[in-house]
Amino acid sequence: LELEEEEEEGGEPEVMDLEDLGGALQEQEDVSAGPKEMVTASQAKALKKEGYKLIGSHSAVKLCRWTKHQLRGRGGCYKHTFYGITSYQCMEATPSLACANKCVFCWRHHKNPVGKEWRWKTDPPKFIVDTAISTHVKMIKETKGIPGVQRERWLEAHTVRHCALSLVGEPIMYPHINTLLTELHNRHISSFLVTNGQHPTAIDNLVPVTQLYVSVDAPNPTSLVEIDRPLFSDAWERLKTSLTALRDRQQRTVARLTVVKGWNSDDIKGYADLISLGQVSLVEVKGVTFCGKSDASNLNMSNTPWHHEVVSLTSNLMDYLNNLEGGTGIQYGLASEHKHSCSVLLARKDLFYRDGKWMTWIDYDKFHALIEKRHNDPAFTFRVEDYTAVTPPWAVFGSEEEGFDPTDTRVFRKKKKYTAFDEQGIPLKDHEGKSLTETERDELRQLMEERRRELGMNDLNEEGLVLEEKKGGREVVDVSLMFRGMVMGKA
Repeated sequence: LELEEEEEEGGEPEVMDLEDLGGALQEQEDVSAGPKEMVTASQAKALKKEGYKLIGSHSAVKLCRWTKHQLRGRGGCYKHTFYGITSYQCMEATPSLACANKCVFCWRHHKNPVGKEWRWKTDPPKFIVDTAISTHVKMIKETKGIPGVQRERWLEAHTVRHCALSLVGEPIMYPHINTLLTELHNRHISSFLVTNGQHPTAIDNLVPVTQLYVSVDAPNPTSLVEIDRPLFSDAWERLKTSLTALRDRQQRTVARLTVVKGWNSDDIKGYADLISLGQVSLVEVKGVTFCGKSDASNLNMSNTPWHHEVVSLTSNLMDYLNNLEGGTGIQYGLASEHKHSCSVLLARKDLFYRDGKWMTWIDYDKFHALIEKRHNDPAFTFRVEDYTAVTPPWAVFGSEEEGFDPTDTRVFRKKKKYTAFDEQGIPLKDHEGKSLTETERDELRQLMEERRRELGMNDLNEEGLVLEEKKGGREVVDVSLMFRGMVMGKA
């Protein structure tokens, strides 16, 4: 299974947040003259070890692996497929390393601080943006010697065109987030801002953003506490209020779901009810990225869904959204997918489907022109439809390319694996796309039946089992998946 985010290196991480600092607070400088700095010496050391470049006292940038992939002509991220960004011109950053949640799936392993409100020393937004760009460009320059980097793309990558404010922490907590967004837009850098939905007032006060996300990590209050481990006791109400606030946003809004098998993948109607509160433009559904064992997370590899499972869940979610009792009549469609990162996109047909074509891509020049017009005339408003662009055929859901840009070259691992399966999970084709013989399939079917008997599963249509592990972990055993990812000949 190929993972979307940076791969974890090294051993067990050091875990420290503001709730658990205890004696480590001794590391702080004397703050009698003003607010504390957000990050302690231990936290800074841990973050730097993970490749974060710290900016000032509370911000950071890091080079996304998709930036390096596309520099080498090996494909872009899901935002390239869904929205047409250039991955090698995208900067991943945050103006706030602190967050109000400690999500079980956070691939940063909670080396960043946590907190409910801003109470730290504050750096100016222009300093953050200027330093983030210069630091990002420095990291781009350092990729020159990586084998396969294309010189033309490398030169273009020195100009940042997009900013994903989703690196770590909660960017909307930063007190000057609007000025920071303006600083980005003034440089013709588009903004993709992700919030965890715990600061609804900040959403109300936001200036226009290229695309605004609210993470919807659970379909009900109980699951939200288990998954997000929020600091706020009223986290569920805050999430609902944040989603409702999206209704008044005139630009693109997204409900972002991270699917964690065995934790939050069952209550599809609950998700539909939540998403309907915001009448969002788009719904992203992505399988969780497993980043290795740590003391900060109870997840294991079985909690990571396969792409076909994400597709199935998204299709079911679409059906619920389109048939909500007492709903608004808004209809969503399967617009795009990026199989490489197990991601699927739902889009509102009234906003993004015209003349038989999906329009989920963004006209970035048009967006910046609209922002400039609003700057000159604060009374001016613009809407989602004003800066859409046609989604190319290869990026449309169901295409042969499955969201991989054909101008790039996909590099497959050398291991020989099955490539097609029937409804029960029995392989249909080998690594070269050649159909298996009936004898070969019968042998594999017998292996699956033996595995079912071992687990006490007699019904061929019985769903996977959820087994409790130690320390609150949940291991999902699904026999229909036993041949996916298996190297041929090792059954």
